Amino acid sequence: MDLRKTAIRLGLFAVVIFGLSACANIDRKHGYVPLDEDLEQIVVGVDTKATVGDLIGRPTTAGVLSDGGWFYVSSKFRAYGYREPKEIEREVVSISFDNEGVVQNIERFGLEDGKVVAISRRVTDDNIRGVSFLRQLFGSIGNFTAEQLLQ
Repeated sequence: MDLRKTAIRLGLFAVVIFGLSACANIDRKHGYVPLDEDLEQIVVGVDTKATVGDLIGRPTTAGVLSDGGWFYVSSKFRAYGYREPKEIEREVVSISFDNEGVVQNIERFGLEDGKVVAISRRVTDDNIRGVSFLRQLFGSIGNFTAEQLLQ
């Protein structure tokens, strides 16, 4: 009888341990964002697309409306058991170039409470001349009329 009770206890213990391990979170990271130390090597107003590509690598995403910017994106997702993964962290590094391909601006954005937050910004002058990817994306919302849709 003792052997049977011991087997039942071990079985219950295994079920409890398996059940608890299924509830553990699983974190996955996607994408690549250069480190601050790597970005500090880039000189705004001096370096070009070629030198930036040599220093930190080419991005997987570039400007949508023009060839004016490179975007490095990294996201971290957390999943609990059977639940759908949720994005808990996002970082975007935007490097914009002028018409000659010279670095004009370097910005780092983060995801906090669903809002895009500029974490750091390096610009050659006090005004950002180019339109960033995010400004292009959000600026196009509501900028059309019914007449334009019918044409």
